[in-house]
Amino acid sequence: MCSAWEDPEKSLAKAEVFIRHAAASGADIICFPEQFATGWDPKSRENIEDPDGRIVTALRSAAQDAGISIIGSFREQTAPTPRNTAVVIAGDGSVLASYAKIHLFSPAGEDRAFTPGTNLGIFRLGTMKCGMAICYDLRFPELFSAYAARGVQAIFVPAAWPESRIRHWELFISARAAENQMYIVGVNMTGTTTVDTYCGASMTADPNGTIISRAGGAEQLLFTDLDPAVADAARSLFPVIKDRRNALYRDLSL
Repeated sequence: MCSAWEDPEKSLAKAEVFIRHAAASGADIICFPEQFATGWDPKSRENIEDPDGRIVTALRSAAQDAGISIIGSFREQTAPTPRNTAVVIAGDGSVLASYAKIHLFSPAGEDRAFTPGTNLGIFRLGTMKCGMAICYDLRFPELFSAYAARGVQAIFVPAAWPESRIRHWELFISARAAENQMYIVGVNMTGTTTVDTYCGASMTADPNGTIISRAGGAEQLLFTDLDPAVADAARSLFPVIKDRRNALYRDLSL
């Protein structure tokens, strides 16, 4: 999706079209890019809201009207600085989980303007155990290992990943999926903003690290089937997670 820059009303109106189409096509959940309602800007002090503000409220209403779960992220009002927060909303409009971006993008100053999160965001989608990460988090495998240790089978990653580093986007999505034998669903921004240029390329890697769906550079609604049995089978056949030595890794890092 290409956001209407710093214009949540226009962006949300656009998102509602995608939401209705996804629901009518039988999707269980729809995920939007990082800070989709405003565009990602680590220096912006605009459109910072509480969880009951217009962005999350609009998403809750849309989810309830369409009967579909939604993942969207926004600039959450917290002290002393806001958080970059993603929420997952159930089809009845209730908030299932929230996740504040743990790894803030210091090259653009996000670490100085935002407060990092400290907790995982885990929720259930039918029989599948899911988690959330945001954009730059993809570069930190420890986060995804923590989710895998808790039995998570799929992680949704809303992002504003620039075109100049799109090769890393695919690399990390595939690697995090293969390392942890889980689905990684990367949902990226497209278009040009005052911050950077984006090229979409939303994609999903399966628990073997194979890219099973990929969007182009234009705005697009991409459908992908996720099967928890595939993750369970991969972990049963090749028990990598069981063989990790996390206590030793902590000692070695001292």
